[in-house]
Amino acid sequence: MAGSLTDAEFVVRSLTQTVIDNESYFGELDAVVGDGDFGYSLARGFEVVAENWDDYDRTDAGVFLTKIAMAISGRMGGTSGPIWGTAMLRMGSSLKGKEEFTATDVVAGLRAAVAGIQARGKAELGEKTLLDALVPAIDTLEQQIAAGVSSAEAVAMMAAAARKAADDTAQLQARRGRASYTGERSIGSVDAGAMAVAVILERLAEQWPTQ
Repeated sequence: MAGSLTDAEFVVRSLTQTVIDNESYFGELDAVVGDGDFGYSLARGFEVVAENWDDYDRTDAGVFLTKIAMAISGRMGGTSGPIWGTAMLRMGSSLKGKEEFTATDVVAGLRAAVAGIQARGKAELGEKTLLDALVPAIDTLEQQIAAGVSSAEAVAMMAAAARKAADDTAQLQARRGRASYTGERSIGSVDAGAMAVAVILERLAEQWPTQ
Protein backbone atom coordinates (compact mmCIF):
# COMPACT_ATOMS: atom_id res chain seq x y z
CA MET A 1 0.00 0.00 0.00
CA ALA A 2 2.14 2.84 -1.32
CA GLY A 3 0.85 6.34 -1.94
CA SER A 4 1.81 9.48 -3.81
CA LEU A 5 0.69 13.04 -4.51
CA THR A 6 -2.02 11.65 -6.80
CA ASP A 7 -3.50 9.68 -3.90
CA ALA A 8 -3.44 12.73 -1.64
CA GLU A 9 -5.24 14.73 -4.33
CA PHE A 10 -7.87 12.00 -4.65
CA VAL A 11 -8.55 11.98 -0.90
CA VAL A 12 -8.69 15.77 -0.60
CA ARG A 13 -11.00 16.10 -3.60
CA SER A 14 -13.37 13.49 -2.14
CA LEU A 15 -13.25 15.15 1.28
CA THR A 16 -13.89 18.57 -0.22
CA GLN A 17 -16.93 17.50 -2.22
CA THR A 18 -18.40 15.50 0.67
CA VAL A 19 -18.18 18.48 3.01
CA ILE A 20 -19.79 20.80 0.47
CA ASP A 21 -22.55 18.29 -0.35
CA ASN A 22 -23.40 17.77 3.32
CA GLU A 23 -23.40 21.39 4.50
CA SER A 24 -27.09 21.31 5.48
CA TYR A 25 -26.93 17.85 7.09
CA PHE A 26 -23.90 18.68 9.21
CA GLY A 27 -25.53 21.95 10.23
CA GLU A 28 -28.73 20.17 11.27
CA LEU A 29 -26.76 17.73 13.42
CA ASP A 30 -24.91 20.59 15.08
CA ALA A 31 -28.11 22.57 15.70
CA VAL A 32 -29.49 19.89 18.05
CA VAL A 33 -27.25 20.97 20.93
CA GLY A 34 -24.76 23.35 19.30
CA ASP A 35 -25.06 26.65 17.47
CA GLY A 36 -25.73 25.03 14.09
CA ASP A 37 -22.85 26.65 12.21
CA PHE A 38 -20.65 23.57 11.84
CA GLY A 39 -21.82 22.62 8.36
CA TYR A 40 -21.64 26.22 7.16
CA SER A 41 -18.14 26.79 8.52
CA LEU A 42 -16.78 23.55 7.13
CA ALA A 43 -18.30 24.12 3.69
CA ARG A 44 -16.98 27.69 3.42
CA GLY A 45 -13.46 26.44 4.13
CA PHE A 46 -13.53 23.67 1.58
CA GLU A 47 -15.22 25.84 -1.04
CA VAL A 48 -11.95 27.75 -1.17
CA VAL A 49 -10.13 24.49 -1.82
CA ALA A 50 -12.47 23.67 -4.70
CA GLU A 51 -12.28 27.16 -6.18
CA ASN A 52 -8.48 27.28 -6.14
CA TRP A 53 -7.81 23.58 -6.79
CA ASP A 54 -5.23 24.07 -9.54
CA ASP A 55 -3.26 26.72 -7.66
CA TYR A 56 -1.91 24.75 -4.70
CA ASP A 57 1.79 23.84 -4.55
CA ARG A 58 2.18 20.19 -5.48
CA THR A 59 5.88 19.70 -4.77
CA ASP A 60 4.85 16.58 -2.84
CA ALA A 61 1.84 15.30 -0.92
CA GLY A 62 2.97 16.90 2.32
CA VAL A 63 3.42 20.34 0.78
CA PHE A 64 0.05 20.04 -0.96
CA LEU A 65 -1.75 19.16 2.29
CA THR A 66 0.03 21.99 4.11
CA LYS A 67 -1.21 24.52 1.55
CA ILE A 68 -4.74 23.10 1.81
CA ALA A 69 -4.53 23.43 5.60
CA MET A 70 -3.57 27.09 5.34
CA ALA A 71 -6.43 27.76 2.94
CA ILE A 72 -9.16 26.23 5.08
CA SER A 73 -7.78 27.76 8.29
CA GLY A 74 -7.96 31.19 6.74
CA ARG A 75 -11.58 30.80 5.66
CA MET A 76 -13.39 28.67 8.24
CA GLY A 77 -15.08 30.41 11.12
CA GLY A 78 -15.71 29.34 14.70
CA THR A 79 -13.73 26.51 16.22
CA SER A 80 -13.77 24.42 13.04
CA GLY A 81 -11.00 26.33 11.27
CA PRO A 82 -8.31 25.85 13.91
CA ILE A 83 -9.29 22.22 14.53
CA TRP A 84 -9.56 21.01 10.94
CA GLY A 85 -6.74 23.25 9.77
CA THR A 86 -4.41 21.96 12.48
CA ALA A 87 -5.28 18.35 11.65
CA MET A 88 -4.51 18.87 7.97
CA LEU A 89 -1.34 20.81 8.79
CA ARG A 90 0.00 18.05 11.03
CA MET A 91 -0.80 15.44 8.37
CA GLY A 92 0.98 17.53 5.76
CA SER A 93 4.03 18.08 7.97
CA SER A 94 4.26 14.34 8.55
CA LEU A 95 4.35 13.58 4.80
CA LYS A 96 6.40 16.57 3.66
CA GLY A 97 9.46 15.62 1.62
CA LYS A 98 8.12 12.19 0.67
CA GLU A 99 7.55 11.67 -3.06
CA GLU A 100 5.98 8.35 -2.12
CA PHE A 101 4.65 7.21 1.23
CA THR A 102 3.53 3.96 2.81
CA ALA A 103 0.34 3.02 4.62
CA THR A 104 2.34 3.19 7.84
CA ASP A 105 3.26 6.79 6.96
CA VAL A 106 -0.44 7.55 6.56
CA VAL A 107 -1.24 6.13 10.00
CA ALA A 108 1.61 8.15 11.51
CA GLY A 109 0.28 11.27 9.81
CA LEU A 110 -3.23 10.63 11.09
CA ARG A 111 -1.88 10.11 14.62
CA ALA A 112 -0.08 13.43 14.29
CA ALA A 113 -3.37 15.01 13.20
CA VAL A 114 -5.08 13.64 16.31
CA ALA A 115 -2.31 15.04 18.51
CA GLY A 116 -2.79 18.41 16.83
CA ILE A 117 -6.54 18.34 17.42
CA GLN A 118 -6.01 17.44 21.07
CA ALA A 119 -3.48 20.22 21.55
CA ARG A 120 -5.66 22.81 19.83
CA GLY A 121 -9.06 21.76 21.18
CA LYS A 122 -7.97 20.42 24.57
CA ALA A 123 -10.19 17.41 23.90
CA GLU A 124 -9.78 13.77 24.86
CA LEU A 125 -11.58 10.59 23.86
CA GLY A 126 -15.02 10.23 25.40
CA GLU A 127 -15.77 13.96 25.44
CA LYS A 128 -18.12 13.76 22.43
CA THR A 129 -16.01 15.28 19.67
CA LEU A 130 -14.79 14.18 16.23
CA LEU A 131 -11.98 12.35 18.01
CA ASP A 132 -14.47 9.73 19.15
CA ALA A 133 -14.92 8.62 15.52
CA LEU A 134 -11.50 9.53 14.14
CA VAL A 135 -9.37 7.60 16.62
CA PRO A 136 -11.28 4.29 16.29
CA ALA A 137 -11.12 4.72 12.51
CA ILE A 138 -7.34 5.15 12.62
CA ASP A 139 -6.98 2.18 14.98
CA THR A 140 -8.97 0.06 12.53
CA LEU A 141 -6.88 1.22 9.58
CA GLU A 142 -3.70 0.28 11.41
CA GLN A 143 -5.12 -3.14 12.28
CA GLN A 144 -6.22 -3.81 8.71
CA ILE A 145 -2.84 -2.79 7.32
CA ALA A 146 -1.16 -5.21 9.73
CA ALA A 147 -3.56 -7.93 8.56
CA GLY A 148 -2.41 -7.37 4.98
CA VAL A 149 -5.78 -6.54 3.43
CA SER A 150 -6.13 -4.42 0.28
CA SER A 151 -6.29 -0.64 0.53
CA ALA A 152 -9.94 -0.71 -0.56
CA GLU A 153 -10.83 -3.19 2.20
CA ALA A 154 -8.86 -1.20 4.78
CA VAL A 155 -10.66 2.04 3.92
CA ALA A 156 -14.04 0.29 3.97
CA MET A 157 -13.36 -1.14 7.43
CA MET A 158 -12.12 2.24 8.57
CA ALA A 159 -15.38 3.85 7.43
CA ALA A 160 -17.46 1.17 9.17
CA ALA A 161 -15.58 1.74 12.43
CA ALA A 162 -16.10 5.49 12.17
CA ARG A 163 -19.85 5.05 11.57
CA LYS A 164 -20.30 2.81 14.61
CA ALA A 165 -18.22 5.12 16.78
CA ALA A 166 -20.11 8.18 15.56
CA ASP A 167 -23.45 6.51 16.31
CA ASP A 168 -22.15 5.64 19.77
CA THR A 169 -21.49 9.31 20.58
CA ALA A 170 -25.23 9.62 21.17
CA GLN A 171 -24.59 7.89 24.50
CA LEU A 172 -22.01 10.47 25.59
CA GLN A 173 -22.38 13.79 27.35
CA ALA A 174 -20.60 16.64 25.57
CA ARG A 175 -17.59 17.95 27.47
CA ARG A 176 -16.20 20.31 24.83
CA GLY A 177 -17.57 23.05 22.59
CA ARG A 178 -20.91 24.84 22.77
CA ALA A 179 -22.74 21.53 23.18
CA SER A 180 -21.08 21.10 26.58
CA TYR A 181 -23.18 24.00 27.90
CA THR A 182 -26.30 21.86 27.54
CA GLY A 183 -25.05 19.28 30.05
CA GLU A 184 -27.05 16.06 30.12
CA ARG A 185 -29.33 17.33 27.35
CA SER A 186 -26.51 16.54 24.94
CA ILE A 187 -27.02 12.83 25.63
CA GLY A 188 -29.20 11.21 22.97
CA SER A 189 -27.88 13.02 19.92
CA VAL A 190 -24.77 12.20 17.91
CA ASP A 191 -21.81 14.55 17.71
CA ALA A 192 -21.79 16.46 14.42
CA GLY A 193 -18.01 16.35 14.05
CA ALA A 194 -17.84 12.62 14.68
CA MET A 195 -20.64 11.99 12.18
CA ALA A 196 -18.86 14.19 9.64
CA VAL A 197 -15.80 11.95 9.95
CA ALA A 198 -17.99 8.89 9.31
CA VAL A 199 -19.74 10.41 6.29
CA ILE A 200 -16.44 11.60 4.79
CA LEU A 201 -14.86 8.15 5.17
CA GLU A 202 -17.94 6.38 3.81
CA ARG A 203 -17.85 8.50 0.66
CA LEU A 204 -14.13 7.89 0.34
CA ALA A 205 -14.68 4.12 0.65
CA GLU A 206 -17.36 4.25 -2.04
CA GLN A 207 -15.04 6.04 -4.43
CA TRP A 208 -11.86 4.13 -3.62
CA PRO A 209 -10.51 2.14 -6.60
CA THR A 210 -10.79 -1.61 -6.10
CA GLN A 211 -7.47 -2.32 -7.78
